[in-house]
Amino acid sequence: MSARLNAYMICTSPRSGSTLLCRLLAATGCAGLPDSHFHRPELAAWLKAYGLSHTDFTSNQSALKAIFAAAIERGSGATGLFGLRMQRGSFDFFMQQLTLLHPDARTDTDRIAAAFGQTRFIHLTRLDKLAQAISLVKAQQTGLWHRAADASELERTSTPRPPVYDADAIRRAVSEVTELESAWTEWFDQQSISALRITYEDLSSDATTALSKVLDALGLDPALAEGIQPPVAQLADATNADWAGRFRAQNGSSGR
Repeated sequence: MSARLNAYMICTSPRSGSTLLCRLLAATGCAGLPDSHFHRPELAAWLKAYGLSHTDFTSNQSALKAIFAAAIERGSGATGLFGLRMQRGSFDFFMQQLTLLHPDARTDTDRIAAAFGQTRFIHLTRLDKLAQAISLVKAQQTGLWHRAADASELERTSTPRPPVYDADAIRRAVSEVTELESAWTEWFDQQSISALRITYEDLSSDATTALSKVLDALGLDPALAEGIQPPVAQLADATNADWAGRFRAQNGSSGR
């Protein structure tokens, strides 16, 4: 790369392996602390996340300056490289705030560069949309979103509940994740972005090779991936396989 990167954005959708990729990158000690630093589409939520209060600022623009400075500090750690995971559902609000913060920037990529500096875009997707949809529905039902490699819970949003097969919910989820991926692809085309494409399947089959590829794209030493073990466990089990088989039987081989 001709110039050192300042930031990278992992452009993704739910259940595409972004937590795994973020934790792998953080474990290298040189790629920042990537996370969903602007996840909830609410300014109040952003302020709360960084211990800030709206009463401390005279305008939304001054509040946004403080929020983005705090996010960059948190997401860079001591590495000087800011890592950001961006779910497509959070993206429109995020860009609206960047427009307020940098009103003279002409394009989305100009606004992102004004906020973070030279930024590399990574498109993390999942080829098997049915598996992605089932994972999403199951997480929503059970409340369990992630387990650590030792099987302890990393993220739970509700009390434990058993998963129940729901063909309509799965069908809606397939449409949702497909539309989210299409929205990213359209945005890359509109902004003339050549994003690095990584898939969930890449990560799950060979995390070391996938991480090496990302590090190389970020201008970092790919060898840093060696020896880093996946810090999260796969949640897919016999229930996922059963649901996929039932759904395909009801909807044809495409599973749509």
